This record gives sequence, C-alpha cells and structure tokens, in this order.
Amino acid sequence: MKIELKSSDGKRFEIDLHCAVVKIGSAVITQEFGKLNRGLVYSYARVINELYEKGARVVIVSSGAVSAGIGEMQSKRYPQAIPEKQALASIGQSKLMKLYSEAFGKYGRKVGQILLTRADMDDRRRYLNTRYTLEMLFKMGVVPIVNENDTTTIDELKFGDNDLLSAIVATKLEAELLVMLTVVDGLCYSVPKPGKPAQLIPLVERLTPEIKNLACDSRTELGSGGMHTKLQAVEYAALGGVYSVITNGKRRGILEKIFSGEIEGTLFLPVAGRKRLSKRQRWIAFGKAGRGRKLIIDAGASQALLRKGKSLLPVGIKDVIGEFERGDVVEIYDEKGTFLGKGLVNYTSEEVKKIKGHHTSEIPDLLGHRDYDEVVHRDNFVLLVDR
Repeated sequence: MKIELKSSDGKRFEIDLHCAVVKIGSAVITQEFGKLNRGLVYSYARVINELYEKGARVVIVSSGAVSAGIGEMQSKRYPQAIPEKQALASIGQSKLMKLYSEAFGKYGRKVGQILLTRADMDDRRRYLNTRYTLEMLFKMGVVPIVNENDTTTIDELKFGDNDLLSAIVATKLEAELLVMLTVVDGLCYSVPKPGKPAQLIPLVERLTPEIKNLACDSRTELGSGGMHTKLQAVEYAALGGVYSVITNGKRRGILEKIFSGEIEGTLFLPVAGRKRLSKRQRWIAFGKAGRGRKLIIDAGASQALLRKGKSLLPVGIKDVIGEFERGDVVEIYDEKGTFLGKGLVNYTSEEVKKIKGHHTSEIPDLLGHRDYDEVVHRDNFVLLVDR
C-alpha cells in the first residue's frame, strides 16, 4: 500500500509500505502503576488489523511485561533487584500476551509471541531462524508480538531496551517505517517547563551531532530508555533505509493518523542515497553485537575504508580495545573517536595487538603464520557512518 508521510511543517514523502514496526513503550501501555491500558491496545489492534487487510505487514515490539507482573502481584513499588524484575516479567508476559490476543481476536486475527536476547542476534543461524519465523507468521496472517526476553537475559546479553530491538527488527525485515510510541510528542529543541512548552522538531533529514545533543533523559520509572536511546535506534534504522517516527502514543487516534500519512511527532528520514544492505550486511551491522570490541585506525586507513572501498590492513590500526576471537564483530573508530562501522575480524585481539602498525609482509615473522592479509576484509565490513 502506498502512503504519503506528511510532517507537520508540510513536507511530503511517498513510500510503498510493505512492512512496518510499531514499538510500544512501557509508559504508553501502562494506564497507571501496574495496570495495562486495555482501551489503548484495542485501538492499536483495530488500526493494525486494517493494515493487514490492506496487505501490509506489521510487527509490534511491546514493552509492559514487568508492569503487568507488578499489577498481577499487586506490588506497590517498582522492583530494583534483577531477579525480582525477571520474576515479574515472567508473571506479566502471559498477561501482556492475553491482552494482545483478546484485542486482535475481536477482529478474528491471531497473535504470536517472539522473545529475543542479544545472543539470538549474535548467532547467524538463530538470527536467520528469527526472520524465518516472522515471515511464516506473516504468511499465516498472524501479528508478531516481539519483546526482549527479560526473564533470563543478563546485562551483557541485553539489547539495552526495546528501542534498539525495534530498530534491529525493522532493518532485519527491510521495513519501510518504524513508529516509536512514547509519552513525549517527539524530539524537541528544549525540555518543556511550566508555562513554556517545548518546541517540537517536525522533521529531521539528517542526524547531525547537534541534533543528537538535543536528546534529554526522559526516562520514566517503568521505562528503561530515554530520548538518547531512541535517537540511537533511529540512527540504526536510517542507516538501514527505514523512515522513523517518534510520537506520543497516548494521543487519541495517533496510530491511525500516522498510517494515513499525518505525522504528529518527529519524522526522521533514512540516509539519502544509501543502498539497501544485504542480509549478511544487516546481520553484521545490526544483529551481531560489538560489546566493547574496538579497533582504532589512522587517517589513511579511514580514507581507505570510507572513500576507496578497501579492506582494513594491520598497518592502519593504532589501538585494540577489548578481547575478541576470529570471526567476531568489532566496531571500528577513527583517531578522533568517530564510529565508522562494524566488521568481522580475521585475527584474535592478541594477534592484532602484535601486528598493528606493521605491513602485511611482516605478519609471518610476528605471528609465525599469515592466514589473511587483511584484519577486516572489505566484504565483511559495513559502513555505518553518514558521510
């Protein structure tokens, strides 16, 4: 289905919508402490069902399991300890899914649950299986409800919050639109104060450092992410060719307005002129985590990667941060600290430390072997900077 996205400043962008991802935050889906907003979920279900009827596919990335667990256990406080949070997520997940099942069941449509951890994205087979499951649910006319598996996830395996998870799902499925429903109206130039409403930014054509610096910490007690994490997710989506909207999910009829093209919130454009990433590139860029594994490279190596489409050789590496094995994904930065992209390494961190700054011909003397000329081959590198 074709829709024309119109920002509140009057600019229009036509997209052919095949797939969309709708992220619903904890503070949105929660009516009051420990109580899910049934009316809101039912209104979302009506709009999403209509999109399915028109041939579009929609994935819901939903928070709210911990909040539902709080309500079920009639707790008066938000949990602080991880085991308690995980237990409440376990209790609340079934309540959350029951609500979605009832809401979509009103229209004769089924829902399917998918719980993910970062490890599911790291392993390529599990990463692909996740996509196959989503595709099969679409073929069956079932609405996928995705959430992070809060019941078992430990910190080093977390996405951080569902903002990033929604962007990863959007890029994985080659979605055209990511809608992030939160409790603020969008990205603003300032923090709202009594008697002085914040000035909304209707359209962001490019995520510049100045735009990123506008993010303020707007986290709620029930939510785990603020505007900063939402902009990180938007940046991922933009690099993957996805339009994004950040808007107030509690506004009456907001989802219907967005899918009819009227954007009340902030519309973010995908990176201009960027080709769609291949499935393998999307796995490297958005699926597999770097987890603090970094290579710092000099200006010459940066130019070779950014401008000339070359591989990363050991001579251009200035520093190695973190530990990694062959085949792991590392993040690549220039000397100024600018993030350039991600790549699969051909050597371990200890091996790279020994050969960094040296020419390829010196590798055998330094390591006793030379399995590869490149530390990161160009085919295994994904550029993730908006040049």
